[in-house]
Amino acid sequence: METKVKTIVITVQALIQAPVNKVWKLWTDPNHIVNWCFASDDWHAPIAENDLKVDGKFLTRMEAKDGSSGFDFAGKYTQVELYKQIAYILDDGRKVQITFTEKNNETTVQETFEAENLNSIELQETGWQAILDTFKKYVETTISKEELHFEIIINASPEKVYKTMLDKEGYSEWTAAFTPTSYFMGSWEKGSKILFIGTDEDGKVGGMVSKIRENIPNKYVGIDHVGVIQGDQELTSGPEVEKWAGISENYTFTENNGTTLLSVDLGINDEFEAYMLETYPKALKLLKAICEK
Repeated sequence: METKVKTIVITVQALIQAPVNKVWKLWTDPNHIVNWCFASDDWHAPIAENDLKVDGKFLTRMEAKDGSSGFDFAGKYTQVELYKQIAYILDDGRKVQITFTEKNNETTVQETFEAENLNSIELQETGWQAILDTFKKYVETTISKEELHFEIIINASPEKVYKTMLDKEGYSEWTAAFTPTSYFMGSWEKGSKILFIGTDEDGKVGGMVSKIRENIPNKYVGIDHVGVIQGDQELTSGPEVEKWAGISENYTFTENNGTTLLSVDLGINDEFEAYMLETYPKALKLLKAICEK
């Protein structure tokens, strides 16, 4: 007679200092998932895809930064209740349930998952808790930053918009809306360091030290800002840098009957929000004009 193996269920949770709508967005948006879905600093999540609906599929690629190992965390949703609950079945058949409970502008995220047989219960609990703790840290360091959304339809192919937006001449032309001397140094290749540089009205050199988180040609570019430029110095710590911690820019190129819908999701802090709301649409109009020549 065959003995049925009892399924072991593990629960981890974290109390996050943020409202549930913010927590939900950062948990479910692929542009944010790539920034927190790993258990330690020597791992990362270079790819995230998420079709958040019942029967929708998701996939997050987790890899060691040195390339020594990696795996796909993937499955299909069985329940999606906005701001309250998510349930899914992993590709290996295990069930997972996540609840979001808000009280006094704080949110408790609780994950309950069926254990697998390859690793110890303690190791699995530790690993899932570590990822959840990384998420908590990510949310709480970005909560003071607003995210702005812009979009524009350009009568050109995604290939042309992508190329024009990122090549040296095109970049300097459309970003002249921010500063006439705007340019970049470095590479747009995934994982590369890139500097965005310009001079202000007083001739002072400034800009951002950034990293290309993702670059899928003609489809998506994700940028994380990690520091600031002041004169001939690149600063990656200190009060000025803290203003930009956790801020990212995400560009999505969507083809639509021969045109391109360019969507921009831009992290921002309060100090620059009004400026970006006024200036970014001007920059996108410049890009549109350049691409449609």
